[in-house]
Amino acid sequence: MGALLTGEVVAVPRKQFINVMEELVLTEAISRVAEIETTSDCILDLGDIAAYALNRLPPLYATTEEGASYQRQRAKSELISLISQQVGEAIARYLDRPEFFPERQIFGKSSSDEVLSQVNSLLKSNAKKYEQK
Repeated sequence: MGALLTGEVVAVPRKQFINVMEELVLTEAISRVAEIETTSDCILDLGDIAAYALNRLPPLYATTEEGASYQRQRAKSELISLISQQVGEAIARYLDRPEFFPERQIFGKSSSDEVLSQVNSLLKSNAKKYEQK
């Protein structure tokens, strides 16, 4: 945040790249979660499962459709079993997790006032010469 405020880092106005691994993991996770949810009374959090698996897989970034196509083909020929294994492990970990931190908030579920308050606090604690108006 400090780097953004001082100009050391500039935010990209729109995303010009994708991580193909995200779509491959989501496809696998959606399929497996749907299967589990139809055969049991468990409700699984797709976001938690995908994040766990993605943190254990290599990223496959692309900036063009051709690059994305190449990355998909590469992943399907070299990494599909690893993707399946990591999604399976993510589901197993999710099902085995204890019920702690029930107050956790999912991204995007906070009210806008809460978000503004959090940003304000962050700026106050991290930004030099911050002035509240």
